[in-house]
Amino acid sequence: PLSFPSTGDVVDIYQREFLALRDRLHAAEQESLKRSKELNLVLEEIKRAISEKQALRDINRTWSSLSDETKLKLWNITNKNVLHLPTIFHHLPHLLSKENSLQPAVHVGQGRTGVSIVMGIPSVKREVHSYLTDTLNSLISELTQQEKEDSVIVVLIAETDPQYTAGVAENIKNLFPKEIHSGLLEVISPSPHFYPDFSHLRESFGDPKERVRWRTKQNLDYCFLMMYAQSKGIYYVQLEDDIVAKPNYLSTMKNFALQQPSEEWMILEFSQLGFIGKMFKSLDLSLIVEFILMFYKDKPIDWLLDHILWVKVCNPEKDAKHCDRQKANLRIRFKPSLFQHVGTHSSLAGKIQKLKDKDFGKQALRKEHVNPPAEVSTSLKTYQHFTLEKAYLREDFFWAFTPTAGDFIRFRFFKPLRIERPSLSLDFHGSGLSHRFFFRSGNIEHPEDKLFNTTVEVLPFDSLQSDKEALQEGRGTVKYRRTPDGYIQIGSFSKGVAEGEVDPTFGPLEAIRLSIQADSPVWIILSEVSWAPSA
Repeated sequence: PLSFPSTGDVVDIYQREFLALRDRLHAAEQESLKRSKELNLVLEEIKRAISEKQALRDINRTWSSLSDETKLKLWNITNKNVLHLPTIFHHLPHLLSKENSLQPAVHVGQGRTGVSIVMGIPSVKREVHSYLTDTLNSLISELTQQEKEDSVIVVLIAETDPQYTAGVAENIKNLFPKEIHSGLLEVISPSPHFYPDFSHLRESFGDPKERVRWRTKQNLDYCFLMMYAQSKGIYYVQLEDDIVAKPNYLSTMKNFALQQPSEEWMILEFSQLGFIGKMFKSLDLSLIVEFILMFYKDKPIDWLLDHILWVKVCNPEKDAKHCDRQKANLRIRFKPSLFQHVGTHSSLAGKIQKLKDKDFGKQALRKEHVNPPAEVSTSLKTYQHFTLEKAYLREDFFWAFTPTAGDFIRFRFFKPLRIERPSLSLDFHGSGLSHRFFFRSGNIEHPEDKLFNTTVEVLPFDSLQSDKEALQEGRGTVKYRRTPDGYIQIGSFSKGVAEGEVDPTFGPLEAIRLSIQADSPVWIILSEVSWAPSA
């Protein structure tokens, strides 16, 4: 007898989609309320600042001679609130000296908002060679049209020489007119009054004054970019101006973020080098900026980021290993790296650096493809922290105790996965792509922990369609075996590996399942899970 997905299963699929949409709307509502409150605070500060400065002009013309500390005290005194919230002016009191100190001096672009990913690129004047144009060419050329409409690249010319910043901005406009006009690319530079006096910085950690100045200014550059970008999109990715990107990098980052089983993460890393390829949730940027501003003169950015994680999750009464395990839940690494550092002349004058990301050139065990979002489940008992979720997200392998007949590993897609006949016009999002599955069990350390007597099965979303076209190879000849609960067997494990293509006549798929047919004498490791469009 034929088996069809029950009404409950269909309702369950749409219910999950509805819940996901509800969560996104709730997050947007919370963000809107937050921005509204922030705007009211800013408006009040502007009113107070104007009132204060006008009063000072009328009473005394010595405002310009007052110290920054005195100005800050006056600002607090004139504030009618009993409690004074810390603001950027507490960390950078010199900003009170000029009304436009927080306004970009250069602003080229359309001011696009509402995108998934905002990429921030700080760029400074280099004595030998600039890599900015090559970096932009690499980033833009690897974007599909759909990705170009769902992202923004913000270049911060982190210099205060108006002639230089105007020249760089004009050059970018001439080289990338289409991207500027469409809203994909924006160019900004800080006000000349944004930076404080760097001449009195304290030397620390054995760094000479010039390096201390360089890293201090760099921290402020990152803050300026984050403050500008935080209202533009859902995620913010920090990049540098001397990198190249891998194909499909944007969708890979977005899907990896969406597939995280928990929202607890704070940093997703797509490169192991410095501050390259670090993704943050835009909602977290205010916290990150405020933390950096508190200590921007004291330590470099990578140390400060690690300190944020330490403050959030580490217990001073436990050892460093426990702390590292806790931080690993907030800072998650994607491999292989999506960005490579190509510059050899550092933005620090006179410094030659040949940093290369060793993971960038490595061949991935699977193609640089992120599995489609799915709910993962298994009847197997997981060993320690080697979960099925981590295997599906390519973070680690899945390790489980000895399986018995009837055990399963299942991946149920949040949205039915379209698998249709190949067509002459192929594209990633269209219906003309077949899909290939690849599962590997066992690993180098435990090669015997393999899956035996295990079949690969798929559950079509439309069982009637699949029955008509896929189960009959010829008249009366059964091509695929159907299980009692509606799954179709399309492959099996041999020597620890199962691979093949999915018959496009199945149509959209609801789930894929590994079914264990007999008791196993050993534990099992699932080291690779790949579910990707065929080349």
